[in-house]
Amino acid sequence: MKLPVYAQVNLSTGETKPYPISQQLFENYIGGKVLGSKLLYDLMPQGTDALAPESVLIINTGPANGTGAPSSSRFNLSFKNVLTGGVASSNCGGQFGVMLRRAGFDGLILTGKAERLSYVEILDGHIAIRDASAFAGMDAEKVQEQFDKHWGKLVIGPAGENLVRYAGAMSGERMAGRCGAGAVMGSKNLKGLVAFGTKPVPVENKEALDKYVAKWVSFLQKHPMTGGALPRYGSAGLVSGANASGALPTHNFTKGRYEKFQDINGETLAEKHLTRNSGCVSCPIRCERRVKVDGKEVKGPEFETVGLFGSNIDNSNLEWINQINYYADILGMDTISLAGTIAFAMELQEKGMADFGLRFGDIENIKDVIEKIAHREGIYSELANGSKWLSEKYGGKEFAIHAKGLELASYEPRQSVGMGLGYATANRGGCHLNGGYLALVESVGVLSVDRNSPKGKAEMTIFFQNMMEAISAAGFCLFTAQAVIPGVFFHLGPTHPVTKFVNKAFVLQRFMLRPIWNQLPGILPFNTMFLMPHAEALKHITGMKMTTGKLLQVGERGYNVERLFNLREGLTAEDDTLPDRLTKVPQEPDRPETIVPLDQMLPLYYKVRGWDSHGVPTTKKLVRLGLEGGV
Repeated sequence: MKLPVYAQVNLSTGETKPYPISQQLFENYIGGKVLGSKLLYDLMPQGTDALAPESVLIINTGPANGTGAPSSSRFNLSFKNVLTGGVASSNCGGQFGVMLRRAGFDGLILTGKAERLSYVEILDGHIAIRDASAFAGMDAEKVQEQFDKHWGKLVIGPAGENLVRYAGAMSGERMAGRCGAGAVMGSKNLKGLVAFGTKPVPVENKEALDKYVAKWVSFLQKHPMTGGALPRYGSAGLVSGANASGALPTHNFTKGRYEKFQDINGETLAEKHLTRNSGCVSCPIRCERRVKVDGKEVKGPEFETVGLFGSNIDNSNLEWINQINYYADILGMDTISLAGTIAFAMELQEKGMADFGLRFGDIENIKDVIEKIAHREGIYSELANGSKWLSEKYGGKEFAIHAKGLELASYEPRQSVGMGLGYATANRGGCHLNGGYLALVESVGVLSVDRNSPKGKAEMTIFFQNMMEAISAAGFCLFTAQAVIPGVFFHLGPTHPVTKFVNKAFVLQRFMLRPIWNQLPGILPFNTMFLMPHAEALKHITGMKMTTGKLLQVGERGYNVERLFNLREGLTAEDDTLPDRLTKVPQEPDRPETIVPLDQMLPLYYKVRGWDSHGVPTTKKLVRLGLEGGV
C-alpha cells in the first residue's frame, strides 16, 4: 500500500516541507474532503478568521484520481467557511487534480500569506512560489491562458482578489464554487496554482482495476440516468421534474412552480443551444453542456444556475443564463450564492427595504451588477457579502434563503422535506450534496418518496449524507451515485404500481436503517455494483480490504469530524435551521403540510446519528468511530 504524499507550503516564508500521512490516517480518512476535514481540524487554530494569514487551505485528491476509474478526476479544497464560520469543502473537476498527482503529490497544505500576488508552481516533484503581479485583476480564463495548455491550473478571478465572500476557484472551465474558496486564496495573495508531472499514479492491482472499470463503465452507460438522461440533457434535465413536483424555486422561493419552465429546461437547452456534450477527464457520463456565448463555445449552465438565475428571479431567457453563467465563472464567483443573493436583494426592493437597482423579471442590468460585485464597487460591495449579511443589515431574515449563511441550492424544500432536513444539518451550510441530496428520491427523480412527509427522512438523509462523504473521499464524482436507483424504475415510470410500492417501502426501511450505523462494517461486508461500486474500485487501487460498510463508515467518520469542527467554531444545534418562509409558511396555502417540519425531523436525526439532543456527538459514537481520544 502506497501512502499519500502531502507537502506543507508556507506562503509567508516560502518554506516547503513534507507532511507525513500515516497508514492509520489513510485507512480511517482515505482522502478528499474527509481527510481534508481531519487535517483542517488538526492544523487550523480554533477561532482563526477564515481570511487571516494563519488560516489553512488544503487542496487534495482521493486515491481514485488519475487512475482512469469512472468520473475520478475530482479534487477537493478544504478551509474555514467564509460565509458560515464553520467547515468548508469545495469539490472540482478539471485537470489540476490529475496533474497534481502526476507531479508527485496527493495534497498540499497551504498556510501564511505571500508578500505579493503569487502563484504556486508544482512541476515533477518540485514546488516553487512565483510572482503573479502581472496577472493582477485578470479573469480566471485569461490567467489560465498564460500557462502551458497541458498543465493543470487552479486560479481565481477578480472576485477572489477582492475577497467576495462567495468567490470560487477555477480549473479549466470547472469551478470550486461554494463557501468562498476564492476569497481564501485571495486573502493569501494566491492567484493560483499550476501543476504538471509525468509520474504514474499508483495503483495496487491495475489488472483487476482495469477489468472492474470496464464493467462499471458499461453499467453506467446502460443506466437510464447516467447513460441516458444526463448525457442527453445534463443536470438541467431536472428542471421539468422539479417544476412538476413543486420543487423548482421561483420568485426567491415563494413558489415551487414556474409558468415558463419549458423555456429554461434541459430539453430546450439541448434543442436550441447545445453545440455538443462533453465531460471531465475519465468520465463516461458526459453530462457537460457546450454552448455558444459571443460566438465562442464554452461550458453551459448546470441545473443550479438555470433554476436560480431563471425561475428564482422570474427570468425565462435561457440564452442570457448561458451568458451569465460564463461571465460569473471567469470573474470567479459561485453562481448559487451569487444568484441567491441577487434574488434576496430583489425582494428587499420589492418590499421597500433596500434598493440595489435589482427587480424581479428585469435582467437588463444584472451583468453590470455582477461586474461591480466582483470588484466590490460602491453599494454592490454589500452584495459581495451574501444574503445572511444583507439580512442582518436591512432585515428580511425570514426570506433570506440560506442555512448557516450559505445560500440554498435550487431545490424548494417545502416539496422535498428530506432535502430541507439535509440543508439544515449540512456541515457546510445550505448545500444539497453535503445535505445528502434526498431531492433525488423525493422530487426530481423517478421516485417520489412521500415528499411532504417526515417519515423515514432522518434515516435516509443520514445514509445519503454518509454515502456522499465516502464517495468524495475516494475521489469520485457524486453523479456516479445517481445509478444507485435501479434502472428498472426509469422504464416503469413514477405512476407504475411497482414504483409506488417501492416508494412506500423506502419509508418503511427506516426501521432497518436506524440501527445500521452501529454495525456498518459487519452488516455490509460486501461490495456490489448496485450500491457503491466505488468500494470495490478503491480496494483494487489501494490494496485496502475495502467493503461497502467500511467505506460508508469512512463517510460517517468524516461527517462527525466536520460536525466537531463546527461545534468548536461556535456553530450549534440552533444553527441547524432554515428561514421562516420554508418552515412556517406553507408553499400551498390550502395544504398546511407544505412546509419543512424541522421540529419533527431534527430530534430523530440527532438520535439516529448518535448525537445528543443538542446535536453533539456522544462519547459512545466517538468511541465507535475511533475518535474517543479526540479528532
